[in-house]
Amino acid sequence: LKRSFDLLVSSVALVLSPLVLIPVAIGIKLSSPGPIFFKQERTGLRGETFFCYKFRTMRVNNDSDIQQATKNDPRKTRFGNFLRKSSIDELPQFFNVWKGEMSIVGPRPHMIKHTEIYSALIDKYMLRHTISPGITGWAQVNGYRGQTDELWKMEKRVEYDVWYAENWNFMLDMKIIILTIFNALRGEQNAF
Repeated sequence: LKRSFDLLVSSVALVLSPLVLIPVAIGIKLSSPGPIFFKQERTGLRGETFFCYKFRTMRVNNDSDIQQATKNDPRKTRFGNFLRKSSIDELPQFFNVWKGEMSIVGPRPHMIKHTEIYSALIDKYMLRHTISPGITGWAQVNGYRGQTDELWKMEKRVEYDVWYAENWNFMLDMKIIILTIFNALRGEQNAF
């Protein structure tokens, strides 16, 4: 049921994607030189790595695979800041969903460096990889999104991710999707 829903929604999103892709691509190209898309190796299901796609929101830099974005990150462009606040930067991940590397709902995939660090520091961290990572998740709609500059923030994120993995049902996914849309329209304060 989950995979069928993912395939249906991601297929529709990809068919409609030119409506968003064209204006966003123009905005990215006008904001700074570099590619339209940003791809980064992330940890997925059962610890497998995959390339996660996003719209590029930062100037091209050498720290993107080791340094998480911060609130006043000088690498971000003004247009990129808008894309992050509105969560539009995440839309290319529907391609990851369509390919089966991600789900619409699940634990957010972390960069490889974070998996290496936090799997040694946080009990049950790797349990979040027992299900496919998602574009949105239970931790995100409960306020645990964005920078994890203190260990307790990642611990809470993992706690919510593991709870989701243990309690998944289709209606929970629908609730998370509705909350995600509401939060995106309202403007995410932790999205940077």
